[in-house]
Amino acid sequence: MGGSNFLDQVILNTTISQWLVALGVCVAVVFILRLVATAVIRRLGDLTRRTRPELDDFLVELLRKTKGLFILIFGVWVGGFFLSLSPANDDWLRRALGVGLLVQGGLWATAVINYFLARYRRQQAVEDPSMATALGALGFVTKALVWAIFVLLILQNLGVEITAILAGVSVGGIAIALAVQNILGDLFGSLSIVLDKPFVIGDFIVVDEYSGTVEHVGLKSTHIRSSSGEQLVFSNSDLLSSRIRNFKRMQERRAVFSTRVTYDTPRKKLEAIPEMIRKVVEGQDLTRFDRSHFKTFGDFALVIETVYYMTVPDYGAFMDVQQAINLELFRIFSEEGIEFALSTQTIQVETGE
Repeated sequence: MGGSNFLDQVILNTTISQWLVALGVCVAVVFILRLVATAVIRRLGDLTRRTRPELDDFLVELLRKTKGLFILIFGVWVGGFFLSLSPANDDWLRRALGVGLLVQGGLWATAVINYFLARYRRQQAVEDPSMATALGALGFVTKALVWAIFVLLILQNLGVEITAILAGVSVGGIAIALAVQNILGDLFGSLSIVLDKPFVIGDFIVVDEYSGTVEHVGLKSTHIRSSSGEQLVFSNSDLLSSRIRNFKRMQERRAVFSTRVTYDTPRKKLEAIPEMIRKVVEGQDLTRFDRSHFKTFGDFALVIETVYYMTVPDYGAFMDVQQAINLELFRIFSEEGIEFALSTQTIQVETGE
């Protein structure tokens, strides 16, 4: 009889027996959901290891992001149907459930973003290294916007007037933007590099008087390994405000060189030199001859200018070809008796009678 009276006692408009029933239902729901989630994750994990289906990977990622707190809140919500709470307490319970659901929604949204970014990064790892390494900037901004939206929804669910908050954020955002404009400039510079792709990892670029191979593109800075070995670090905003020359995207290499001969070179031999050079250039592999002309009368020499194109952009191949051209011209000029000009100066001295 005493036990019956104890169970009939009322707490927050609800009898102890109703509280016990609600607690039992809550525990049962949490236990069943945890059991089902573990079994599904294990089953999908086995399927993933055997078949690697993308849908299974996606579902496993979502289930792993389902926190125990959300399952507990869901169990409390189900158990709440067996309670007779006052309108105020019932309202607070629903608000708490809404906050939990929104937090879990934010975690699910983050998992979705991470999954698709990782998938796209794997697809672009070979075709576009810049996207494979710099998608972190895009993912960071996207996740920040998603969580900003969920935070506003949580505040609204708790009864906070978000209109005033948005107005305050807009004013405060301007002040913050002015304070961190350099950081924001580098962040947007990183996004610009990702989207516009002026260079990618592995490209050899020249920035003003600095040159090197791109090693890393981060949220704030880009790292370049110079030809002499040291690492150069550029802020993204400073890098994009400079003039960048990307030699990796060169289709052909234009080569210009001058040949200087002495002023006492006979006219016929001078006229024949451009044709000699043309045959030498065309005799090399990977070259396309453009022109060769007696350009000008120099201070110490007659100058013949030659232009040709390398059909490959590799600098080492260009230097091998240029060396071969120089050696062949040296041999031909020696046989023809044509002298290369030196930087000499003749002084005439006139004396009085």
